[in-house]
Amino acid sequence: MSTPATDPITDSTDRVVSHALSLGLFETVNEAEPKNAPGHGLSCAVWADRIGFIRSSGLASGSARLVFNVRIYSNINAAPDEAIDPALLRAVDRLFAAYAGDFTLGGLVRQVDLLGAHGVPLEAVAGYLLVEGGEYRVMTIVLPLIVNDLWEEAA
Repeated sequence: MSTPATDPITDSTDRVVSHALSLGLFETVNEAEPKNAPGHGLSCAVWADRIGFIRSSGLASGSARLVFNVRIYSNINAAPDEAIDPALLRAVDRLFAAYAGDFTLGGLVRQVDLLGAHGVPLEAVAGYLLVEGGEYRVMTIVLPLIVNDLWEEAA
């Protein structure tokens, strides 16, 4: 079996990160869940959450569902308090628009599974998180991607 010229999982991660960076909304965009406290402005982190085969796989190759978490962070001590949630919601709105507008991530994936044809749809969940002693208001986007023919199956 030959090694593919590209790595669809890494390439997908890079594309998701580049969408976040292109918006110009975030102080930082990390390619992993942070261990250190994010900055004081809006920050974003992207990491793979689940990877698995989907039923539309064929006999010669397996298609997959790659689920990424895209988490947006805002320090709860950011001022003014009433601006924190609106800023997070604007960022989620812009990211959702980017995913819907670039439905195949430039031809890299079959689709962003907006409506959940193969599981949980594109969604965002709000919450609070402690990171390195600081408390953050967060919105975590569940970003499901469907990738054709990711793995070659044995003949």
